[in-house]
Amino acid sequence: MNFLSAIIVFENLHELRRLCHWGPVVALTVIAVCSSMAILDSIIWYWPLDTTGGSINFIMLINWTVLILYNYFNAMFVGPGYIPSAWKPENQRDAMYLQFCRVCHGYKAPRSHHCRKCNRCVMKMDHHCPWINNCCGHLNHAYFTTFLFLAPLGCIHAAFIFIMTMYTQLYDRISFGWSTVKLDMSAPRRLHYPIMPFGVAAFAATLFALGLALGTTIAVGMLFFIQLKVIMRNKTSIEVWIEEKAKDRIQYYQTGEEFIFPYDLCSRWENFKQVFTWSGVPAGNGIEWPINEKCHQYTLTIEQLKQKADKRVRSVQYRVVEDYNGACCPIRMGLITFFRMPCTEEPRIKLTKGEIIFATRGTKWWMYGDKVLDEEQTKAGVRIRGWFPRRCVEKCLYDSANNTAASEEKKDK
Repeated sequence: MNFLSAIIVFENLHELRRLCHWGPVVALTVIAVCSSMAILDSIIWYWPLDTTGGSINFIMLINWTVLILYNYFNAMFVGPGYIPSAWKPENQRDAMYLQFCRVCHGYKAPRSHHCRKCNRCVMKMDHHCPWINNCCGHLNHAYFTTFLFLAPLGCIHAAFIFIMTMYTQLYDRISFGWSTVKLDMSAPRRLHYPIMPFGVAAFAATLFALGLALGTTIAVGMLFFIQLKVIMRNKTSIEVWIEEKAKDRIQYYQTGEEFIFPYDLCSRWENFKQVFTWSGVPAGNGIEWPINEKCHQYTLTIEQLKQKADKRVRSVQYRVVEDYNGACCPIRMGLITFFRMPCTEEPRIKLTKGEIIFATRGTKWWMYGDKVLDEEQTKAGVRIRGWFPRRCVEKCLYDSANNTAASEEKKDK
């Protein structure tokens, strides 16, 4: 009884709320449909108790499902690891190299970033993944990448089962004109007697599951190779973007600097071991990291500070001339604005006529920027930023983006 209580009652019970999101609902539904249909079709096609091959096929199928769910739930519930609130470096002089987070009331450790959805500073943040409804970071990067590796393999196996089930069940019923392409199914057909009917409904369900399996194989397989590529360089997706901006900044200002990514250990195997270990616990404490001999612990954070300063200089001041309710799909703003909306999970912000916005980037039809807030909101760490239609704003005749007050308002967390 005590053992059962220890399983049911645990401190992070509130984490189960992560399941109540469209991402986990869709992901678990796809896993459930593909796995259950593959198990049923295995029973129809290759009864596991009659032959060794059938038994191996069935055991492998169950094994894929268990491993996929194990890594998926670990990626979701273990989490990425968070920087403690009000954290600051042991050496106070090092604070000058770090960004300050007004939400967490502390400094951002190297490689950490503040996630708006989790509302915390995340250790070695790669991205916020809607499919696990959590961030992918220091502690769960290995689980997440392993899930991306196993899911396509399991789907390939399931797709093979779906194809063979439809072929064997329709072999004697429909002539496809494949007189020269026939598989030898004598062993399964001789020893197997289907215990479930394979009618129109079963065929439709199998065909639907096949489509899910193939689509998942392609989509998740591409994500796996993207993750593997950054892991082999000991980077995160955010750090890849920071490195690209560093090169653009140096080229734009012709500073003559040479930016060396500090966490690349110049060995793919050494970089790989920073994420994947035999113990399952990633290397490092999430705050201090092994670095390239030509760099130091704050090489990346110093570059980030330079990029933030450059962004403040380049930002342009706009005044809101038309109200915008913050809708994700604003049909009222015109069809072109509707169809050209940015494909991103970044938020949209509500605009009221007369407000001031500092825009930092944008497209022909949409812009991204920070809303200028009053002094109380700024001191409280409130920040409102996101996308809005370009037609709602007009450029101010004067640009105060470089004055002291505006710079203080636009400081990043």
